[in-house]
Amino acid sequence: MTLYQGGQNICGATIGVLCLESYFPKPPGHIKNPSSLPFPVLYEMIDGVTVPDLLNNPTPDLLEPFLEGARKLEREGVRAITGSCGFLALFQQELAAAVDIPVFASSLIQVPLAFHMTGASGPVGILTADASALTDAHFKAIGADNIPVVVQGMEDSTEFAEVILEYQRTAMDTDLIEAEIMEAARKLMTHAPNIRSLVLECTDMPPYAARLQQELQLPVFDLTTLATMAHDVVARRAYFGNMPW
Repeated sequence: MTLYQGGQNICGATIGVLCLESYFPKPPGHIKNPSSLPFPVLYEMIDGVTVPDLLNNPTPDLLEPFLEGARKLEREGVRAITGSCGFLALFQQELAAAVDIPVFASSLIQVPLAFHMTGASGPVGILTADASALTDAHFKAIGADNIPVVVQGMEDSTEFAEVILEYQRTAMDTDLIEAEIMEAARKLMTHAPNIRSLVLECTDMPPYAARLQQELQLPVFDLTTLATMAHDVVARRAYFGNMPW
């Protein structure tokens, strides 16, 4: 007989996601679109906390609802926790200390990995929602403060800024978003042609990762790549295959 203790309302979700409140579209590739990942996820809404709040006013008071959300996800049985915004990097250490399961609060955790995987011979390129809001404290919180990076933000865009950064409306032209992200990537490459990899801070960027890679011909890291790795780490499966007779 196999006895489980129970106590969870929903069972079988591997990754829990702490979600900021936003109502613009989330195309496949976005962490808040469940079809983006080949395994089940569980979402915990942090009501009332928006992208502008996290980027422009990340006070200690803002942390508490995320800590409670992480504890709730742990109680519901997920095996690892992430967030829906890369700027949660600032709270990585506090979130990880609040629970007994792995936490990868931001795709930026991959910055040291990207640097060392590409020979530690060139800076890591970072596309972010807002370069002015991405500070040294964010990199220090994830142990990437000694990694050379070149950052390009989307704060001077039109569609991306109005919808995602400023919450002016919920309708969004994904073709314009893609064009603006590609233009930001080209600016990054012009400014730093020696980058060896690209990390997408923003969870709204992975839907366009394939196009970015096709044009830039670089390894591209984002939250979906990190979530997939985390899932494989916490939900190992036995290998099946053949050996010689």
